[in-house]
Amino acid sequence: MISETGKDHGGVLNQLVAGTWRHPLTAEIVRIPIPQIAIRDTLDGAEPGLLTSAGLAGKALAVVSDRLTRDALGGRVVRNLQAAGFAIEDVVWRNPVCSDAGVEALRALTRNAEALAAVGSGTINDSVKYAAFLDGKPFVTFPTSPMTAHFTGTASVSFGGFKKSLTTLDPLGVFADLEVIAAAPAQLIRAGYADVLCRTTAQVDWLLSHRLLDTFYSDTAYHLLAIDEAGLLAHADAVAAGDFAAIAALTRMNALMGLGTSFGRTTHCGSMAEHMLSHYVDMFAGDDHPGSRHGEQVGVATLVMNRLQHRILDRAAPPVLKPTVVDREAIEARFGKALADACLEHFEVKRFDQPGIDRLNRRLAEGWEALTRELRPLMLDSAAIEHALRTVGAPVSGTDLGISSAFWRDAIRYARFTRDRFSMLDIAGDAGELDDFAESCS
Repeated sequence: MISETGKDHGGVLNQLVAGTWRHPLTAEIVRIPIPQIAIRDTLDGAEPGLLTSAGLAGKALAVVSDRLTRDALGGRVVRNLQAAGFAIEDVVWRNPVCSDAGVEALRALTRNAEALAAVGSGTINDSVKYAAFLDGKPFVTFPTSPMTAHFTGTASVSFGGFKKSLTTLDPLGVFADLEVIAAAPAQLIRAGYADVLCRTTAQVDWLLSHRLLDTFYSDTAYHLLAIDEAGLLAHADAVAAGDFAAIAALTRMNALMGLGTSFGRTTHCGSMAEHMLSHYVDMFAGDDHPGSRHGEQVGVATLVMNRLQHRILDRAAPPVLKPTVVDREAIEARFGKALADACLEHFEVKRFDQPGIDRLNRRLAEGWEALTRELRPLMLDSAAIEHALRTVGAPVSGTDLGISSAFWRDAIRYARFTRDRFSMLDIAGDAGELDDFAESCS
């Protein structure tokens, strides 16, 4: 269902919603789990129709926002729905935290609701998504900034300081009002922009893992993301200026990146080593966390990983790997024992002994030419990424993020131990090159 209010910026999203978009190589129909997506100049006044089409008319609905997003959009959504006769509970979450305890607090606030509507960005969205999953309640979301998370069936939730990516319900609808999104704080716009640049590093890491370890891989999301990527890179200045067409393209690319998780039910298409680096910052910076946004961190991490991928893949011969070394004492010193135990349990699947590393080295030696020929075209030029980030005003280094050089270098050295996803961090680590590379970064 497509809203008629305001100019339609859905593009290929309309075809995905209608079930008419075909994979360009296989000609197969590609289906998505979200039945309604609207990206319009404005949705003011369209909210009742959108929620009715989503099947939520007649349900007791909790509209969840925080103090800022209620002013930006939540208040209007509540007023328009109440005027149309919807039974609304206006929930303004004063201190939102996307953690196990935070989600429990949100469940208590919305216990009388039959359905939920999230109005906000990452914290509100993921918290509502996970609360709705736990309570078996349908939900929709109204983004107030460009983010991929609005369009996924996953949530990133912190449990005792350890961030987990959890499978949840998909929203019944995502309704993006471009007037609201374009008016978001500049930091949120540039974070949303920096976040989607990770297509390049995530795709290289994921396809690398597929070729070397036979992990599942799907290229569907990347055919869709290619529609807007080159234009957004070339016109970062338009994004920075708040140009409506540029903000629409950015929102659409965020949507397609998020929907990529539905093609195989994995977040790998847009979350590999660059996201591990961001998660490391969020998990271990503690009171020294600089307040940078997830997308800003991912942008810097994307630039770091792009440089590392070029450093390895631009060679004529592959690196020679050695059995994986796990310095538990050093990891515990940085993670704490409980988190170290949890992380290393996940890491075990990519901890290679001598026979395992021998197999990996054989694959690298026998297939290096074909592997690099396949992966190199997927990489963007490092200078182009840095220029785009600078143009939108986004950070380009750990120092720009407000992180000490020592902490950022530790993130590069140790982030690979936080997830089971195989990436170029693991190649460089097992080749004995990661320490030297980390020292070159700030």
